[in-house]
Amino acid sequence: MTADNEYPKASNATLIGASITYVGALFLLLSFAGPYWMESYPEMFSPFKHMGLWEYCFDNFRFPGYRFDKKFDGCHYIYSQEYYAIKHWLLPGWLMAVQFFVTVALMLSFAAQVLLACVIVRWPLKTVLRYEWIFVFYSFIMVAVSSAFLFLAVAIFGGNCYRRDWLLYPSFNVLSWSYAFAVIAFILFGLASIFLYLEFRKLYKLRLEAKNLVAQMQHSQPEHTLNQLRDQLQQQQQRQWK
Repeated sequence: MTADNEYPKASNATLIGASITYVGALFLLLSFAGPYWMESYPEMFSPFKHMGLWEYCFDNFRFPGYRFDKKFDGCHYIYSQEYYAIKHWLLPGWLMAVQFFVTVALMLSFAAQVLLACVIVRWPLKTVLRYEWIFVFYSFIMVAVSSAFLFLAVAIFGGNCYRRDWLLYPSFNVLSWSYAFAVIAFILFGLASIFLYLEFRKLYKLRLEAKNLVAQMQHSQPEHTLNQLRDQLQQQQQRQWK
């Protein structure tokens, strides 16, 4: 056995939890960047085509509340100059909350992926072997919070996307694949957090057992030393008597 293989490898629970986290993060990234949280039915010929968290697409759309005769056409960034006049309508408060939750979930999941990658590849080796339970614990917290934030995001969006004070003709619209990917990511992160929590509990229990063992050895060592000294004195006395 080589020296490189003497240290313990990452457990199966960690590998499974990390794998699910990576897959969930891929779905989250596609949902975050995808402009298809909601789209209109093609057969309705609606001026609204589709939208994501950061982009809207229209086809010669006239906003009723805009006093100038301007047509909004094509796909543009939600904070672009093109949509500046109607940004208050395109970006209500509840949609800003959805943006916040999804963005924070993406950042937390990325940080968790970095920690889990360090645990799996055992780098830096000494730090990971000593503080593996901390790495897994923080990974669990970040993945669980990401799942909770995504749940809030999809719940808020799903509960408000058919409001009549937002997009016109809401009955012409339907939730699309970017929204579905966010739901999948929320489920996968929740599942991954379960595996990471179980692994954290196991590692923490092993750590407590190791600390107790060290404490017992430290308490028993003086007594063992006294016994050795007593035996040595008895042997010396026996030699003197002989």
